[in-house]
Amino acid sequence: MTTPPPAPAPQPDPHHQAQPGPTQRTELVIWGAHGGAGTSTLAAWLQPAWDAGAMRPEPDPHYPAELARGRVLVVACRITARSAAHATQAVSAVTRQGGHVAVLAVTSDGWPAPTTAAARFRLLEPRVGAVVWMPFIPAMRETADPATVPLPRLALRALAKIHAAAGRDLPL
Repeated sequence: MTTPPPAPAPQPDPHHQAQPGPTQRTELVIWGAHGGAGTSTLAAWLQPAWDAGAMRPEPDPHYPAELARGRVLVVACRITARSAAHATQAVSAVTRQGGHVAVLAVTSDGWPAPTTAAARFRLLEPRVGAVVWMPFIPAMRETADPATVPLPRLALRALAKIHAAAGRDLPL
């Protein structure tokens, strides 16, 4: 008598509506307002999270809503004026579809926000659940794996704000 082969491992279903249980935290979808916005890094730090890549110059009007269905959407961008313009476009693409951006995560490059970028981010505040400023982390420049970088207190606080805005319990 032979034993049946093991069942294949389940694959993630992008249309699955995640329901947090006692041991499960809400899945996040991290969508970049532009390339290089830090989606992979945020996804590594905010597990369970999906790195949805970056918005294209002309966003697909259905992409963010379809991808985030049943999950919390985080839009990531940098701190520059151009990034702020892309973030405005990304938030508009989501809200036009009746979707909601839970968090706009703005990653610092170590310099203060330009005046035009800061003004745009202030204008976005009422259109998203929260604007969270991720501090510059110098050690990130020297690593290939963001999960190995010890995070400073300011970064941990920013991640805690994202967790809170996403309705998650803080990770253990």
